[in-house]
Amino acid sequence: MTAARAMLDEIHPSLSPPPSDHTTYVLGRIGKHNIVIACLPKGETGNNSAATVATRMSSTFSSIRFGLMVGIGGGVPSKTHDIRLGDVVVSTPSGQHGGVVQWDFGKTTKGGRFERTGTLNRPPAVLMTALSTLDSTHYLEESQIPKYLEEMKTKYPKLAPKYTRQASMSDILFKADYEHADTNDTCDSCDTRKTVSRTVRDDVAIHYGLVASGNQVMKDGIKRDEIGKDLGGVLCFDMEAAGLMNEFPCAVIRGICDYADSHKNMHWQGYAAATAAAFAKELLTTIPPNQVVDTRTVRDVVSKALSQAVSEASESTP
Repeated sequence: MTAARAMLDEIHPSLSPPPSDHTTYVLGRIGKHNIVIACLPKGETGNNSAATVATRMSSTFSSIRFGLMVGIGGGVPSKTHDIRLGDVVVSTPSGQHGGVVQWDFGKTTKGGRFERTGTLNRPPAVLMTALSTLDSTHYLEESQIPKYLEEMKTKYPKLAPKYTRQASMSDILFKADYEHADTNDTCDSCDTRKTVSRTVRDDVAIHYGLVASGNQVMKDGIKRDEIGKDLGGVLCFDMEAAGLMNEFPCAVIRGICDYADSHKNMHWQGYAAATAAAFAKELLTTIPPNQVVDTRTVRDVVSKALSQAVSEASESTP
């Protein structure tokens, strides 16, 4: 939430939500768009908590057209995707999935195979179009993420130590089967001979693809790779996205803060949150205001989906 607030071009006065909504909101502007920012209650994580906040937000602010789930996630590096710490992963449709899949929801079938059930919605058309435009733009010119991070550092110097990349931050990827060697959150005691050799890269890369979401933390390199392969190329893991996709039209933007293995720590979280928020700002500046006005409100979308579900249930009842 701190990183997202730091990306606002202007902060608006706060409003009092209705008594039924206990969420605290930050209001502001990015470019020509009015923004509402909310965060999960302190200490809460998971898909259910995310769904509750999103539902309250769309009820309190009835003119909201779409959302961006901005935060951090655990990367899944592979030969296909050279994912590094600080990179950004954006949920986009891949194969049979709409961009996000709940990896821990399903049933165990004969032979012990876990079969994932249910599908999650795709991001709304206005976001898919903007993502295509922005992806094309990045082939022609540099991303604005470094510029926005520099502006954040200038405007809020206090954020620099945590939310910008420091020389002391090292990006080390250990082999999937090598477990963390100590009880603390540093890898000082880990065997550097067990690392994956990669060329040095300091720029922020944007990766488009599948986000695996669940209600438990992924901290196992082998399981990370197995699930990633099983789902056809997962780029990162998170703990909230699946709670939103069917009830809140949105795209998921995750800054990579670790590699979803036993070496997970908090050292990169601030910077990863900042790169994700900076990408969200760049995406919003790509969307013309008239396209937002022409997009149905979240309340209308959810209401129509609910009515359709009730109708289908009634037709299937003998």
